Amino acid sequence: MSFIPDAATVETVEKEEITTLHFGHDDVLHDLPAQQRRRHDAERAATLGNAYHGKLDIYFQTADGATKRVATTVWEVDSEFVSLKSGIALPLRAVLGFDFY
Repeated sequence: MSFIPDAATVETVEKEEITTLHFGHDDVLHDLPAQQRRRHDAERAATLGNAYHGKLDIYFQTADGATKRVATTVWEVDSEFVSLKSGIALPLRAVLGFDFY
C-alpha cells in the first residue's frame, strides 16, 4: 500500500538529516490495523532494499507535527526502527507510510 499525502505540506529531506530530527514518543498511527499495515509495508521495503537495492519514499512525522519525506533504501526492520542505508535509523512509530515506485 502506498501513502501519498498532500505534496504541498511535505518537506523532502536527505537521509543524513534524519539524525538531527526529533521524534515524538507516541505512535503517529492510532489504530492497530494501520500499524499492522505499516509493519507489513516496512518488511516489504526491507525485502525490496536487500534483494533489488530499490528505493522508495518514506513519509514520517517529527515531534513538531511536520510531515517529511525521504527517498532511500531500507536495509532492515525491527520492532522499533527502520534501518536505512548508511546506518541511519528511523523510529517505526514516526512512519506514516511508504510509497513504492
